[in-house]
Amino acid sequence: MNNFVFQNPVKLIMGKGMISELNKEIPSDKRVMITFGGGSVKKNGVYDQVKEALKGYDTIEFWGIEPNPSIETLRKAIELGKKEKVDFLLAVGGGSVIDGTKLIAAGLLYDGDAWELVQKRFITSDTVPLGTVLTLPATGSEMNYGGVITRKETKEKYGFMSHFPVFSILDPEVTFSLPPHQIACGIVDTFTHTLEQYMTTTGQSRLMDRWAEGILQTLVEVAPKIKENQHDYQLMADFMLSATMALNGFIAMGVTQDWATHMIGHELTALHGLSHGHTLAIVGPGTMRVLREAKGDKLIQYGERVWNITSGTRDERIDAAIECTEKFFRSVGLTTRLSEENISGETIDEIERRFNEREVAYGENGNVTGAVARQILESCI
Repeated sequence: MNNFVFQNPVKLIMGKGMISELNKEIPSDKRVMITFGGGSVKKNGVYDQVKEALKGYDTIEFWGIEPNPSIETLRKAIELGKKEKVDFLLAVGGGSVIDGTKLIAAGLLYDGDAWELVQKRFITSDTVPLGTVLTLPATGSEMNYGGVITRKETKEKYGFMSHFPVFSILDPEVTFSLPPHQIACGIVDTFTHTLEQYMTTTGQSRLMDRWAEGILQTLVEVAPKIKENQHDYQLMADFMLSATMALNGFIAMGVTQDWATHMIGHELTALHGLSHGHTLAIVGPGTMRVLREAKGDKLIQYGERVWNITSGTRDERIDAAIECTEKFFRSVGLTTRLSEENISGETIDEIERRFNEREVAYGENGNVTGAVARQILESCI
């Protein structure tokens, strides 16, 4: 196990009806800006619960933070927040709303253009405190300090690190009305977050391995049951908490991480607008195929512990583990090939060019260059 420093200050508030706890977490003298996505919270009752909990508070609302939140939209929110002298933020939505609100929190106290903060990658300056009400399990943004922002004019998508939310409220009942595609993307996003921290090399930490495998096993178990009945509270609670635990830093302690799949996936989203989780369903198995030699021992362990693959030659077991992963992604309702989304070689050319231009190399071994990204994408055709 490698040396590490770990801290996670987020207060997690989980369960049925817990949105009513908002007035215990936000000081009553704060000027609160509540951020939202496209309006689904008005259909599922979340909006009314939030407004009831904050009755008597001085609040303003900002609507329209889109999936893969754009800097163009967030600039408007920052402008409004500065004008209204906002000193507390509440993000009500999924990972995109929370990611975007993290940048708003920094931008409210920054004199320049907020895109400059994204480009810095690490925001260490003060930010306005924020809380969250999670409505879509997927990104883990409710309990981490990261975010991903898109710039529409240049079709770019970058991650940044800022500050943790003060608290996050998770009520599994709010997931009951989610569209099946969003649930599918959330499951794959959670699964892939776990793999990015797990699918490297063996022998680093028994505890982190077992913890990660527990999340993966839980998703494999609940996914088909959720497809049958997404109104089952216990199933959705397990899914919701799995998404949070997959990316709040707990399974990353002392182990190497990959993240090449995510970096390639971000480019597919930026160029084609595919949902983030959907891009991971396409790229993830390809990463395993191309890097099977370096990841071979971990693929064997993964196949045995998650998919019960215990017989066959080494190559056969690795093949089976990768095949099970791709089948799982397809079973929740997502395509896993670029050709199924009419994505051509021109896109592969562009992603390779972008990697080369930035002189980046991702993966736990720092070997996923533009050329390797091309190999991964070509294996996904």
